[in-house]
Amino acid sequence: MTGAEVPTLLRRLQTLQAERAERYRQLEEGHRAYLSSGPHYDFPRYRQLVHEVTVAFGGISREVLSIAGCLRDQLARPDLAQHLDRLQDREREKLQLTAQLQLARQLAQDHPQDESHQQEVQDLKHKLIKTTEAISEVLQDLKYDSEEVE
Repeated sequence: MTGAEVPTLLRRLQTLQAERAERYRQLEEGHRAYLSSGPHYDFPRYRQLVHEVTVAFGGISREVLSIAGCLRDQLARPDLAQHLDRLQDREREKLQLTAQLQLARQLAQDHPQDESHQQEVQDLKHKLIKTTEAISEVLQDLKYDSEEVE
């Protein structure tokens, strides 16, 4: 493999990140629809969506890890691979926070008198924003460190 392949891999990473963003959008829309189906929630439909998104995220993650391995092993760019490892960690964190937030939103909807659920929703939103900012920082670092390649 040649250094000319690094930009190709990084463009593929951008495409994968766009796919992740689209899947998060679908998950958010699906969760809104799920919450609007309460109090007798349409769980089977939501469970199917979660399954589909989980499968898609798994495929995206495998491909990102493959790109990281290629950067590290074939292209001698462990610096860039390290950014992808950090990206995967933050994306895993984002997915966990998203799931926690969705559960908290349902609890807040089901128990509107309990302010602790509303507070948990706000706390999780804040953590999600911070994690999303960390993902953006990793992507910026990756872009900066790869600029001499392009």
